[in-house]
Amino acid sequence: MGGGAQSPSTDAHGETDGSGTVSATAGAVVYNRSKNGSGASVGPVAAATNWTPPACYYAPKYTPEQLQKVKEPVWEAESTGYQWDATQRDRYVNGKPYKDFNKEKAGEGYWWDSYVTPGREGDPGALDCKEEIFWVDTGDDPPADIPQAITPEVLAQLAYAEIRVPTTEVELRPAEATKVNLPTWAWLDATDFKPVSVTASVPLLQVEATTTAEPVSVKIDPGTADAQTYPASGVCEVANGRIGEPYANGKADETPPCGVKYLRSSGDGSYQLKATVTWKIHWTGTGVAGEQPLPDGDFGGEQDVVVQEIQAVNR
Repeated sequence: MGGGAQSPSTDAHGETDGSGTVSATAGAVVYNRSKNGSGASVGPVAAATNWTPPACYYAPKYTPEQLQKVKEPVWEAESTGYQWDATQRDRYVNGKPYKDFNKEKAGEGYWWDSYVTPGREGDPGALDCKEEIFWVDTGDDPPADIPQAITPEVLAQLAYAEIRVPTTEVELRPAEATKVNLPTWAWLDATDFKPVSVTASVPLLQVEATTTAEPVSVKIDPGTADAQTYPASGVCEVANGRIGEPYANGKADETPPCGVKYLRSSGDGSYQLKATVTWKIHWTGTGVAGEQPLPDGDFGGEQDVVVQEIQAVNR
């Protein structure tokens, strides 16, 4: 889950018993990460805007009988106060708006309640789901005025948080140390930087969404103002399935399509070059025609670059 170890897997966090009765976690989201980035160097993308996936959501949690078993002991204990208990009894038992926990609709729907998105337990947003437990008939959409209720789009947003992409360390030539005023070529390994995806689903609802991230560019920040990037914007777009172009013998006099030229030595230290890849993110899901956009994601990494003065030989 979010913040935990990542591996290509399908993680289920809900199930039903043999009779189809919902368990206490059957509405929780199941993730298929078999096409996600993996390995020790991967990390989550961060939305380029201030948008974040939901830290909580609503999905099926109880049958009528299960909700009764949850609520009645609380009322009998009188630990929440007479007025609150009376209001709850009215809501779920006395027909305001539900009657007898909706037992007459047993097998025709579920009580929906909130879940905290795993990995977001300490997030203030985890407290945003404050709606009372509500009923949804099988086959019906959840109320439109509850934005965190599970839909294909919400599943796509939850899958966004599970996307993992490679750490961005660019290949440089010269590799060990570059020279002042020498164009340095930069590129990314095409085998690492390819589309990745995660599918999120709630099998009980027969609804799912797949979120896909595709690398589109890398932005080079040389780590000093005394440098010139190629191209001048420092943004290298994906071309022919790769970002940048590997250096090859005979190209020393050519301008690199992606790279940097340092104008001052790094002295006894090094510059911190940062390369940030932008990932274009989109999703598709149950009942949705075509690909739908989500905010672009960024993920970067820093690396040391030693820049030396070119030594002149006097005779």
